[in-house]
Amino acid sequence: MLPDLRYPVGKFAVQPLTPALIAQCIAAIEALPANVAHAVDDLGDAQLDTPYRPDGWTVRQVVHHLVDSHVNAWCRMRLALTEDNPTIRAYEEKDWADLPDARSAPIGPSLKVLSGLHARWAVLLKALLPDAWDRPFHHPESGDRTLAWLLQMYAWHGRHHTGHITGLRERQGW
Repeated sequence: MLPDLRYPVGKFAVQPLTPALIAQCIAAIEALPANVAHAVDDLGDAQLDTPYRPDGWTVRQVVHHLVDSHVNAWCRMRLALTEDNPTIRAYEEKDWADLPDARSAPIGPSLKVLSGLHARWAVLLKALLPDAWDRPFHHPESGDRTLAWLLQMYAWHGRHHTGHITGLRERQGW
């Protein structure tokens, strides 16, 4: 059976929140910029413009998507921490990935944004008190969520897309 290239680390599944899981998720979020930088190290433009699977995004689009998605997640977390059950704004990630900058911009600036964003995000995550993980927000497409869900989702999301890049590298022998 062929592996499912869409889900190189498996599909997302929320788990009961424990202190160990919180620490694991924070570590994954904190490590993402270095992991992505390592995954794209020494790739040229032709490689960056290679889709990670048929009909998938290019490596370049994946890197830019990580910034788009994680900036939104960071803002959503901050809204949930400062407002009572806010309704957050959804965005069309596929359309964002088709914008000219996502298709052709150098990835260096996005790697820098990821580095700064995740450094700051980790400071916030480490400072949260246990009851903060229950803070709710409403997503117009997927319904009611908590910060515990968001933490786990974005720890997974980073591994998921890094897996797209590293899997392509392995398959291509890069």
